[in-house]
Amino acid sequence: MRLNSFEFTKKLLITISASFFSALGVNMFLVPHKLLSGGVSGVSLIIQYLLHIPSGIIVLALNIPLFILSIKELDKEFTFLTIAGTIFNSIFLILTRNISNLFFTKDMLLSCIYGGVINGAAIGLVFSNHGSLGGTDIISMYIRKKFYLELGKVSFGINLLIVSFSSIFFGIERGLYTLISMYIVSAVIDKMINGFDRKKMILVVTNKENEIIEKIKTDLRRSSTLINAVGTYSKRDKKIIYCVLSLSQVPKAKTIVQNIDPYAFMSVLDASEILGEGFKKSI
Repeated sequence: MRLNSFEFTKKLLITISASFFSALGVNMFLVPHKLLSGGVSGVSLIIQYLLHIPSGIIVLALNIPLFILSIKELDKEFTFLTIAGTIFNSIFLILTRNISNLFFTKDMLLSCIYGGVINGAAIGLVFSNHGSLGGTDIISMYIRKKFYLELGKVSFGINLLIVSFSSIFFGIERGLYTLISMYIVSAVIDKMINGFDRKKMILVVTNKENEIIEKIKTDLRRSSTLINAVGTYSKRDKKIIYCVLSLSQVPKAKTIVQNIDPYAFMSVLDASEILGEGFKKSI
């Protein structure tokens, strides 16, 4: 399924905006306390603290081999949005480098919390729009594609290794505070992705399957799958309607089923990672 120009432009603008807020979260809350961000950003901050080289420049340099991985293993849309996100994130990291001169909180725990929330929300928003801000996000997305793991948990595992290494230079206390921030980032990423992509699966056992299917198709514009089954008590042949809907469509679906067949048995289940026509495509 190819995006039209409007959809792609919208995703690009979201990626650029999220890049800005991610840089803001890093420079406003993490850098003043010499805390780390995740992935390549974390590595770049280590180098910035030790060698005083702007992290934005390092982020761009370290991402080049990861861009090659993305081009080879992931799709073109994701790769383009990732390159755009990385470039703009690097620019914004440089432009907002001194933002803590305007706003600074001495409380390190507050900085961990707010830095983690802002950074996690920004990264999660980009992921939800089929892109990333580069770095280990590319590795996380590659691992997710191969092993179907949650992005937040994959990112946290990678970042745990980086923090463990950084603690050698900056002490175990800052490493522990950084872990708090990174855990918040990973939790917010998963919440953002699941929140924007919440789907429900309905199973309906009914004798009026054709009427319900037609009504769902015309009123909700969703197709269904009809499954043959046998009732274990009655031993009679049954029909089960299987359909995936958005959260907002569920109340209407309930009304449709109840109006057509008051004796129908309906089950509503949570669904995730829905791929295919009418929903999102895999990366």
